[in-house]
Amino acid sequence: MKKCDYCGKEITYFEQYCSDECQQKANKFYETQEKFTKIFSILCAICVMAVGIGIFIFSFLKIIGTVTVVSASFILAILIFCLPFPTDNMISKYKIKKSVEYVKIISYIVFGFGIAFLIFSFIF
Repeated sequence: MKKCDYCGKEITYFEQYCSDECQQKANKFYETQEKFTKIFSILCAICVMAVGIGIFIFSFLKIIGTVTVVSASFILAILIFCLPFPTDNMISKYKIKKSVEYVKIISYIVFGFGIAFLIFSFIF
């Protein structure tokens, strides 16, 4: 059977969504994604580069490197949590609702990385 493009419930082959609510949520998701994709990509790239640069700086200047890595990872985690944009492959495999949940889990992992780096910097 075919599945709803938003929630993944089984539907007939002639439908795309299981309800009007799922269709509205999917349309809202796609509109938000289209509106914020460019700024999201640019900010994510900047944060990822800042984490890399901060790790490099950490070997020379401990405090500045720590502040850079932790702040960039926190900003990246908040950005990913607020704008959870999964890839097209994730959407086709898990549908929109579950893909967004997985991306939010990834944001928790990035936040945890920032906390772990902060603890690591205090130990060493």
